[in-house]
Amino acid sequence: MDPSYALLTGRVAVVTGGGAGIGRGIGRGLAAFGASVAVWERNPETAESAGAEIGGLGLTVDVREPDQVDAALARTLDELGPVGILVNNAGGVFHSDLLDTSENGWDALYRANLRSVLLCTQRVARSMVEHGDGGSIINITSIEGVRAAPGYAAYAAAKAGVISLTQTAALELALHGIRVNALAPDITWTEGMVSVAPVGAEAQFGRIVPMGRAGHVDEMAGAAVFLAGRMSSYVTGQTIHVDGGTEAAGGWYHDPGGSGYVLGPRAGAGAADVTPAG
Repeated sequence: MDPSYALLTGRVAVVTGGGAGIGRGIGRGLAAFGASVAVWERNPETAESAGAEIGGLGLTVDVREPDQVDAALARTLDELGPVGILVNNAGGVFHSDLLDTSENGWDALYRANLRSVLLCTQRVARSMVEHGDGGSIINITSIEGVRAAPGYAAYAAAKAGVISLTQTAALELALHGIRVNALAPDITWTEGMVSVAPVGAEAQFGRIVPMGRAGHVDEMAGAAVFLAGRMSSYVTGQTIHVDGGTEAAGGWYHDPGGSGYVLGPRAGAGAADVTPAG
């Protein structure tokens, strides 16, 4: 065991959806530990600004489209070198009750949250196999992938699919020295969360999350750095919940009266009505 095992010096990483929020935080974290990072982001402005901030490469890419993924990978290989780390972070979400969900809406969430993971994993893993140096693939799923999510059925199904894909890919790619794992956030304080959270949401998060607060993008980044490097060299096929304990809680909440935990919020607990944060 050596402290240098935590470093990513000389490694090339791709972070999809890295222009903002969790993805941008992970890109910063990988760069801080020595990786050369390519941000693949659909928004040209945030792609450019994220690439500049981390001293890497910011590419405008729609990871739902195979031709764009192929082109982005080719440019990344040409400018930075063989990719050893892939973070599939890109995704999207919107509210849609099950009885009102259209086929187009379902397909849109599938393409953003699951098809994109397949396309990028497949293309980058092929490159990893070709170069023969192994690698680490990290898929960002959500706590909604392991629990019911009323109003977000399509999103939750896609995120559950990411967990299953992570396990299968881990087995198929293991003999190539490629590890595949997932990170599952819950409430993470990002720009997107700020824009949709109701007034007073931060205080309410303290009752929803066992650790008493929302997570920070740097805490997601720390877990990603761990999975990307040698410190996790025998970890594959796993989903790590970076959620302050909400998955473990299984519906238990802090009692606003201060008497410990209760199963389900009591009257006045005020669980926040916010968009899934994963």
